[in-house]
Amino acid sequence: MKQIAVVGMPNTGKSTFFNRITGANASIGNWPGITVDLMVAKVKLGDEPAEMIDLPGIYDLRGFSEDEQVVRNFLENNPVHLVLMILNATQIDRQISLALQVKHLGVPAVLLLNMADEAPKFGVDIDEQKMSDHLGMLVLPISAKYGQGYETAFQAITDTLNRQEEAISVGKINDHLVSDSQITEEMSSLLQDAVHTPIEIQENWTTKLDRVLLHPVFGLPIFFGTMFLMFQMVYALGTPMQELLGSGFDWIQANALEPLLTGVPELLNGFLIDGFYTGMTTVAAFIPVIFLFFICMAIIEDSGYLSRSAFLMDALMQKMGLDGRSFVMSLMGFGCNVPAIMGTRVMRSPGLRLLSMLVIPFSLCSARLNVFIFMTTAMFASGIAPLVLFSLYLLSFVAAILTAVLFKGKFESKEPFVLELPPYRFPTLKQMLLRSWSEVRHFIKWSNKFIIFGVIAIWALNNLPPGVPPASSQTLSGMLGELVQPIFDPIGINPQLTIALLFGFIAKEIVLGGLAVIYGQSEDANLMGTIAQQIDWVQAYSFMLFTLLYVPCLSTIAVMKTESKSFKFAWLSVVWSVGLAWVASFIFYQGARALGF
Repeated sequence: MKQIAVVGMPNTGKSTFFNRITGANASIGNWPGITVDLMVAKVKLGDEPAEMIDLPGIYDLRGFSEDEQVVRNFLENNPVHLVLMILNATQIDRQISLALQVKHLGVPAVLLLNMADEAPKFGVDIDEQKMSDHLGMLVLPISAKYGQGYETAFQAITDTLNRQEEAISVGKINDHLVSDSQITEEMSSLLQDAVHTPIEIQENWTTKLDRVLLHPVFGLPIFFGTMFLMFQMVYALGTPMQELLGSGFDWIQANALEPLLTGVPELLNGFLIDGFYTGMTTVAAFIPVIFLFFICMAIIEDSGYLSRSAFLMDALMQKMGLDGRSFVMSLMGFGCNVPAIMGTRVMRSPGLRLLSMLVIPFSLCSARLNVFIFMTTAMFASGIAPLVLFSLYLLSFVAAILTAVLFKGKFESKEPFVLELPPYRFPTLKQMLLRSWSEVRHFIKWSNKFIIFGVIAIWALNNLPPGVPPASSQTLSGMLGELVQPIFDPIGINPQLTIALLFGFIAKEIVLGGLAVIYGQSEDANLMGTIAQQIDWVQAYSFMLFTLLYVPCLSTIAVMKTESKSFKFAWLSVVWSVGLAWVASFIFYQGARALGF
């Protein structure tokens, strides 16, 4: 099968084009010569399928950062039939150097100038034919967002690939790369002949918005206000949708499962309904909330506002030994900590990478978001619940800041922060839906690995040994809860919540399903009512605070160990997060009780 390597600089719309051409049906693949996984998808080009590999965004083929080394290693160890380059047409004067480097590799290549529809708005005029003559490759304008030029590009890629029967091995990239002075000379000649850019930046709505959103005084309050409104919207729209889906699961249980399992032995019946089904559906009912959350995040990220939030936070982050990229990775961690930690490869400084990896797990990931929405709905009035949720969001930043300040001396970095600020653009509905579905699918994929094991294990602990009352102190869960209760009692967490937290060490997705199994309630409303009768809001907030801060899931720890190449660093993250979670919950709980709450 023919292979196509997709190469481009960060934030050029490379992933948008990849998703469009592959239908967002990419999977993870392992490749010879590299130690990380890459996105790969099969695409039918003409009469035969081809394999398209989405390589990390890079600025230079000389391999200074880890991502650049990944691209180098892939091209050196994997023969390809075609290199598909995607660059930002609005910033072509700063990006064409990468195309010149690829030119000197001597591999068949096609260059797509993305965002070509926006270039005229910035006064950028490109003669694609002259650029093609300079580069020795086909150059085509496209808009990956709207699909303009897509059909022409698709056909050109197909034709070029069909003409290339044999895969070409690059060999050692350094043997092909020319000096920086030669690249500069070639770039100057190309730009002078094929590209016209304005001498002065034209006034447009991007520059006007930046005067407000990047204001040195009001910029940060506007950003946090935007995030607060996002949580308000997710809560207001997502909770009714979650309740509707939960009611549907309850109807299926009452009208299909229970009649079907009539006559089944009591222990097996309890396992199938109270264990497996209850645990799975309690978590699944929150999928609409996750979907809405990532629609909002897609708007913030794809509009260009996320890059500006990194710019806004850079001055503060530098005081903590981090930079704006660390802030962006932390925001990525709101979806899942795993890809956010892997994203630190763009940082060249080992100290900056390690410190960033240490703070990212405090991001409020989607699995913890489920727990918090459930608990805030159960314990707080509808007008207060979004504020409580937003407070946890702010506390995640406080924990990250505290961690960075305490450990910045151990993980030092002097790497400069360079960031491209793309023009503002509103993502299309298709982009938002694809991004949200991708995140939901990722959540389901990861959660299924652990929830099935977790709810079965919790059900077994709750119902064994046989012959004792379920969830009583005589069961395995009761004995385990009592054993560790002296640790959790000072922070107001009861034995039932303790069991859920212990399994949350495996994956936070288990916490909510575990609570449903522990309390034996299949309906969310009944489960909320039962928990509200056993604990008060102080205990609930202490529980959420501990859930927010304590050790990330096993997957995150495994990735942290792989990326840092250190068991010691992974254990440092575990010990620090658990200790911080206990101390923070202790201060809150004991302080609230001392004040009479």
